[in-house]
Amino acid sequence: MTTSKTSEPSAAAPLIDLQPLVVAVRRRRRLWATLALLGLLIGAAMSVVMVPPPTAVTKLLVAHQEDQPNDSGTLIRTDVQLLGTTRIAAKALQSLKSHDKPEDFIADYRGTGVTNNLMQIEVKGASDTEAVARAKALADAFIADHVQRMQETAKAEAKALLDQRDRMKDELAQVNKSIGNRPPTSDPKASANSESLFARRAELTSRISDFDQRAAEARTGAPKVISGTQIVDAPRAVPHSVPKAAATNALIGLVLGLVVGLAISAVTAVVADRPVLRRDIAANLGASVIAELRRTALRPRRPWQRKRTRAARERLTTSLARTVRGSTEPVSLLELGCARSTSVIALDLAEALAPDGPVVIIDGLPGPQLADHGNKPDGPTVVSGKDAAEIAPTQRRFGVGSVAPGTAWTDLQYLGDQTVLVVRAGHGSAAWLHTVARQLADLNIPVIGVVLIDPDPRDRTDGTLWDGLHTALRGHTERLSRQKQNGTGQRWSERLQMWATRVPDSGQEAH
Repeated sequence: MTTSKTSEPSAAAPLIDLQPLVVAVRRRRRLWATLALLGLLIGAAMSVVMVPPPTAVTKLLVAHQEDQPNDSGTLIRTDVQLLGTTRIAAKALQSLKSHDKPEDFIADYRGTGVTNNLMQIEVKGASDTEAVARAKALADAFIADHVQRMQETAKAEAKALLDQRDRMKDELAQVNKSIGNRPPTSDPKASANSESLFARRAELTSRISDFDQRAAEARTGAPKVISGTQIVDAPRAVPHSVPKAAATNALIGLVLGLVVGLAISAVTAVVADRPVLRRDIAANLGASVIAELRRTALRPRRPWQRKRTRAARERLTTSLARTVRGSTEPVSLLELGCARSTSVIALDLAEALAPDGPVVIIDGLPGPQLADHGNKPDGPTVVSGKDAAEIAPTQRRFGVGSVAPGTAWTDLQYLGDQTVLVVRAGHGSAAWLHTVARQLADLNIPVIGVVLIDPDPRDRTDGTLWDGLHTALRGHTERLSRQKQNGTGQRWSERLQMWATRVPDSGQEAH
């Protein structure tokens, strides 16, 4: 009696298992490595193809009459906006004796407020010399315009103060005329009137003196602003190194390409939901992983990889040959995403079974992987579905087919009464693996094991199920009862005859 033990799901299981996500992203290293390399090449190419025009830079110290310690940069921002006006651009072009339009020249330079009183100007040109000349002309034009505006402001303020003073003087003259040279009088009303006139004269005299002082201060304020506005960093060409720019842009492109590639790999891994861990593949198929192999490559592998791959193939071939010899029912190999590797496994198995007698392979693969070996004198006998009925019941046989989308499920029972699934990791989605397990269970075809192709080398999960024996023996009672009633050989011949009559070409039917 066999006791099956099924592990219960943990109540504290995380909503997102990061291990399959990390493995899926790592398996897509060709994608994100290609995007990273593409970004590196694009960044380096842009530095060579899109060379920036010659640029000159200069810095101005801009003084303001309204400067305050707590200024938030409003004044320098105003100066930057004034720099981008057609009036400044026209004055600069006039000094350069250029016939360009001011609107076009504005697009070739820009100003930046570094501090409250420091502005940086960057100007482009056809050459370094032209860029430096443009920067000098633009700085001089801005300084001249700024000084002119400050002078006009100071003059206007001084004139307004002097106008106020002149009005006060006129009023003072009227007061003095009213006072005249009148002698003192004992009349209280006349005495009070005289006192108010004298007080008004004193007030007007004080205010006139104040307006004179303020007008003088307004006039003396402009020279400070004029002398404080100057070029503090002479115009100079900005050096440009193509190798340095190429290295910087290549590094930026590499990082961006790598980030985009990793993001695409992660998103596609989550959306596609293609199991890559042996634990998840075994759970979705309901069968344990019995062996792992590298994918059969068209190009030769490294010597140490060929040695390990050859040793793993020999172990798998020995295990499958032992299973086929000890089984009373035909065994089939069904592939999912690895037809080439499955054909190699089938040929190795036929070679291992050759000492026991002739071996016949029933080819149900969609491609010509096995059909090309059918006519070789030293190879096994390979027959298609239409010739399967001619196989003698006493001959040793096994079928090779596919469970990829488009499979004719009812034809799988003619390949074998039990099967070994050869599945490429990360090829089929979880939903399709469930579909394969359900269809095989409905056909009473037990999965005696899963051969994992191209597994993740860092996968340390367990691909053995506790209830694997129960899964492999699904429908065992029904098969034994049919064998007792009809006999295995007779039932297998009937199946082959039925398949030959209803399936002209099993490879085409499967896809």
